[in-house]
Amino acid sequence: MPRAKPTVVRLHELTPGQHADFFALLAERTRGATRDGKPFYTCRFRDLQRTVSFMVWADGGHFEACEGEWKVGQFFKIRGMLTEHERYGLQVDVQQLRPVVDADRAEGFEPAEFVEGSRCDADAMLAELRAEVEKHIADVPLRRLVLTILDRHAEPLKRLPATQRHFYPFPGGLLEHTLSVTRSCIDLAERYAARYPDLQPPLNRDLVTAGAALHDIGRVLELTDELIEVRRTPAGGLLGHLFLAQNLVRDTARELGDVNPELLLLLEHLIISHLNHPEWGSPRLPLLPECLILHHADDLDAKLEMYTRCLMKDRADGPFTDRDPALGKQLFKGRTV
Repeated sequence: MPRAKPTVVRLHELTPGQHADFFALLAERTRGATRDGKPFYTCRFRDLQRTVSFMVWADGGHFEACEGEWKVGQFFKIRGMLTEHERYGLQVDVQQLRPVVDADRAEGFEPAEFVEGSRCDADAMLAELRAEVEKHIADVPLRRLVLTILDRHAEPLKRLPATQRHFYPFPGGLLEHTLSVTRSCIDLAERYAARYPDLQPPLNRDLVTAGAALHDIGRVLELTDELIEVRRTPAGGLLGHLFLAQNLVRDTARELGDVNPELLLLLEHLIISHLNHPEWGSPRLPLLPECLILHHADDLDAKLEMYTRCLMKDRADGPFTDRDPALGKQLFKGRTV
């Protein structure tokens, strides 16, 4: 007897060993080569709550289509079995695969279900960020510089993710991350300024606030403003968001003409050094105490969002989550306190 047609289920509802049809977004397609020089592709398919890998080998049945036809951001209907690899996490053994068609809506396909968004209203977040800048940057030309940049790039700032895959990878994530980092930096700057009152020159709280509000503003030029597939622009690929932000700040300051040159130089240093680690893309090491505040507030906010999203979305059995591709590990979720 012919095998019955599998039930259509959501990707995040699949259990290891289950054979089913599901819809998925191709989130990543990376070409590689074996030790023998044979090409292969590592593909990652996702819905909002789960990402699975599919290895496309040169001698497999999908290689030609993967290489010549599949595009990141494309939706597919997949028939296959979910498996779990001890080292590489969740994978899918694909039997059949094709791009979605309009008729798939009758079986529950809805593109909007694959697009995550910020929990917060973008207009409200932007208003809150502007309010923090207005309240905590006393230097008038510096405050005007920051507000001018935020206002000119408000729309992409409200729509873009903070990163493509790692932290806050959803529309509005860039603004949510920026607001969170700015608030943390303001709190830390106030605390440490009070703790070290004899430091000369004192911690510059204006500088910390400005650096926090603009530390990732280069993303608006680094990333394309698209709903499903956010990609790097040519400028983003060639320069990266740090140098793009530096150029943006410098050009705007030159246009306004009244920002203190030394303060501008220090702000540029905060922006290009806030990643701290060269392997993360930082071209300079932090040379100011204000840089430490920004770096650690930024890193903590990014990491905590990654941990929280992994724990809240995980559906694995047992006390540990599935291996998170961005974190590169499982997290413990079995605690009771």
